[in-house]
Amino acid sequence: MEITKKQKFGRVDLEVTPFAFGAAPIGNIFRTIDEATSDAMIQRSWEAGVRYYDTAPMYGHGLSEMRVGHSLRWKNRDDFVLSSKVGRVLKPAKRSDIDFTPWVDAAPNKMEFDYSYDGTMRAFEDSLQRMGLERMDICFIHDIDVFTRGSEQPEVFEQAMNGAWKALEQLRNEGTVKAIGVGVNEWQVCHEALKQRDFDCFLLAGRYTLLEQESLEEFLPLCEERNAAVVVGGAFNSGILATGAKEGAKYNYAPAPEHIMKKVAGIEEVCKKYDVPLPAAAMQFVVAHPAIPSFAAGVRTVEQLDRNIEWFTHSIPSDFWAELKQKGLLQEAAPTPTE
Repeated sequence: MEITKKQKFGRVDLEVTPFAFGAAPIGNIFRTIDEATSDAMIQRSWEAGVRYYDTAPMYGHGLSEMRVGHSLRWKNRDDFVLSSKVGRVLKPAKRSDIDFTPWVDAAPNKMEFDYSYDGTMRAFEDSLQRMGLERMDICFIHDIDVFTRGSEQPEVFEQAMNGAWKALEQLRNEGTVKAIGVGVNEWQVCHEALKQRDFDCFLLAGRYTLLEQESLEEFLPLCEERNAAVVVGGAFNSGILATGAKEGAKYNYAPAPEHIMKKVAGIEEVCKKYDVPLPAAAMQFVVAHPAIPSFAAGVRTVEQLDRNIEWFTHSIPSDFWAELKQKGLLQEAAPTPTE
């Protein structure tokens, strides 16, 4: 699969590369990435032809946005697509007063959830200031899911559909941003948002992968009907589709349960037969769906980035996908790269 072959981004006037640079790791999640490495990864991705970059205020309490802006600032702004998010307002504070978990050596800002109209407008403008760029092309309402908000989710969702939605709709109508959407960990939340409001796009983490295709039943068909684009993150289900079914493998940020280990082991057998790296299959499968023009991959080193690029461009025979379906390891209705 080609990294440089741009795909139309749903119904809006944007084209994105199918391989996107996910900038959460350069916010220093779990451990530090130094400034030089952060910049080197973005420059290497650019050299490889990547032209879509996704960040958020949450990532490192603003650090990711600062770093993305620093590395892209002197590129021709019309040559790349940039997305960020709203839903959190950042306020400067003493480092000693901030709980940075799970970020390390993050920017000295406290984060507060705010899905109001005013809070969304402030968050949007603050992001542009942090990045030092004149615009973002795509803006997602971030983390209005059960995974993040727990029992508060229904109330938070309603706040976002009224306050944040109205702000982003106004920015879209004014031409300040081209596409507006929702970025969460659950397809059901995206589905409900699309039923209620006229969104252009979604960022869905980990819920459409080689292991999970439930979103094929209702959500993705509605996206096709409405011509809404879906960017997929977490194509490795937080680890196991990169590492394989080995001891300690992670699935959804926790040790993989037995039934998941067994399914991945079955996929690995087919991978071995056709000489296909498991991560290559995981990456390429995602962007075969007509509603999914791009997936965002986060990396920690230039070496990891180069390896991801190799996987994404690895040739996979059509018989590989056919055998996965024949063995019940992939839904029959799931589009595959050769179709």
